[in-house]
Amino acid sequence: MLSVWAVLAALLVGFSKTGLPGAAIPAVALMAEAFRDDTRLSVGAMLPILLVGDLLALAYYRRHAHWGRLWELFPYVLVGMVPGYLVLWLTPGDRLRVLLGAIILCLLGVQLARQWFPWHSLPDRRWLIGSTGLLSGFGTTVGNAAGPVMSIYLVSQRLEKQEFLGTAGWFFFLVNSSKIPLYVALGMITPATLRLDAMLVPLVVLGALLGVLVARRIPQKMFNFLVLLLAALAALRLVLD
Repeated sequence: MLSVWAVLAALLVGFSKTGLPGAAIPAVALMAEAFRDDTRLSVGAMLPILLVGDLLALAYYRRHAHWGRLWELFPYVLVGMVPGYLVLWLTPGDRLRVLLGAIILCLLGVQLARQWFPWHSLPDRRWLIGSTGLLSGFGTTVGNAAGPVMSIYLVSQRLEKQEFLGTAGWFFFLVNSSKIPLYVALGMITPATLRLDAMLVPLVVLGALLGVLVARRIPQKMFNFLVLLLAALAALRLVLD
């Protein structure tokens, strides 16, 4: 039987992939409510529906990716995934959510400062690319929690909505696909979680269709504001959880 939490999580995943990036982080919390006895299983259950959402995003926005930004990030993402794997192997991932949330809040502060001061060269600084890649690799591995970090980074690059969604779609599809063998090996993806995912796929599709309709109607400034707002709320949830 589907829980209300899992249903809402699936809708938000679809919506986040085609309409409003950042909405997937509340979905992570909702899925954790559906697996209150084992947070690790909730992380494993989220991965297949995130991949479905990634494929739906690519169906709409695959031609709009900014590959230059992605190639800069990928080496750092791979490095960041290594300690993430070690954490999953040695400790429950949710113990590090406070640290991750605090770092996201720091990055939000940097982004807000950029808007108030003329730091036009900041988006191209190697430290920003490196820190984004490392945090994204670590966060996505430990708890599917790279969304806020990537949202802040992509907003800082002044990408249009379609470029934003296409770049994020390719990034998360490639990164999420690479996590499947690890999650299976650690027992985080099981026959039970896959059965749940199969029931949730239609809801992910519904959420994605709603996201496409919403994305077309949101002005660029409002889009950026909502992305950053959701990132901030997600970071606070991680800190206060």
